Amino acid sequence: MRYLTAGESHGPQLTTILEGIPAQLSLSAEDINTDLLRRQKGHGRGRRMQIETDTVEILSGVRHGKTLGSPITLVVENNDWKHWTKVMGIEPLTDTDESDIKRQITRPRPGHADLVGGFKYGHRDLRNVLERSSARETTVRVAAGAVARKFLSELGIKVAGHVLEIGGIRAENVAYENIEDIKDRTEASSVRCLDKDAEEKMKKAIDDAKENGDSIGGIVEVIVEGVPAGLGSYVQYDRKLDAKIAAAIVSINAFKGVEFGIGFDAARRFGSEVHDEILWSEEEGYTRRTNNLGGFEGGMTTGMPIVVRGVMKPIPTLYKPLKSVDIDTKETFEASIERSDSCAVPAASVVAEAVVAWEIANAIIEQFGHDRMDVIKERIEQASEDARKF
Repeated sequence: MRYLTAGESHGPQLTTILEGIPAQLSLSAEDINTDLLRRQKGHGRGRRMQIETDTVEILSGVRHGKTLGSPITLVVENNDWKHWTKVMGIEPLTDTDESDIKRQITRPRPGHADLVGGFKYGHRDLRNVLERSSARETTVRVAAGAVARKFLSELGIKVAGHVLEIGGIRAENVAYENIEDIKDRTEASSVRCLDKDAEEKMKKAIDDAKENGDSIGGIVEVIVEGVPAGLGSYVQYDRKLDAKIAAAIVSINAFKGVEFGIGFDAARRFGSEVHDEILWSEEEGYTRRTNNLGGFEGGMTTGMPIVVRGVMKPIPTLYKPLKSVDIDTKETFEASIERSDSCAVPAASVVAEAVVAWEIANAIIEQFGHDRMDVIKERIEQASEDARKF
């Protein structure tokens, strides 16, 4: 499977085309809108989320509630477009409108794509860079991930995410019963945290950062249960599934690190404390005593839950901007201020769920075929039975 996204932050719409989704999958706009709404929530979100009400329109690939096996086109309109029709218009400007000149950006923001993107593509107005590099693009990545999530749910595979840390405040009480427990508790939390005590401290840290004109980052965790063993491969570097998931996580705007299972803590332990002992029973087949490796061995799934974490840096747009250099005058100025969030970690956890769900779904399609849902289900059931008896 694959997908492409298109659209600018203040353009008329965001679009994604999904290719490789099997036929006969039940799919409706509501399946997608649920996750789009989740992405817009969260303590610390900016005014843009008060303007937009993200809902999807399915334009192709679905008929009478079932996928056709052909490309699926999803569109999310930008409500704010009506305020930017001239600034972001397609046609050349025919006058010297002062407001358009004033809204040109020549002062790149530290930590953003502005400067490097400007000289890479030859843009003197850095708005041409920031419009596409904006995290607004993740809207349709969440839409694509929602389709993948629906596909996985038909196979008994469940995905959930939560926030582990914001601004140095770490959630300690993160025990959960199952995936549904994670979903219920994070939906009830404005920062998507399982630890109620940490939640209040996180909210205060976000408020303090906002009051100071600053921003803060954090850590999110995604858990996937019900994944069959053997997805991915050890035979070539670019077929390792954990590597693909790591790349997907780091592709999210502002994400700078990723780990599986106990992650970097493995560097501080002995091998006997890290590796997961193998067990076998007639009822379950092969299992592991622990899950320190986060559901992976040799780039392949073990059948244990996938546990992956991503680190999000603070958003680079600040209301007390850092120093920068005007690309026209070369003079030092304070960087441009664009409307932004003080903390987007809760929303980013939803985006992380989406990109992980897509990679898992893609790995299943690669291994078990992609034409029809019923055939895929039969092949997975047979493979699971073969693995149990191995």
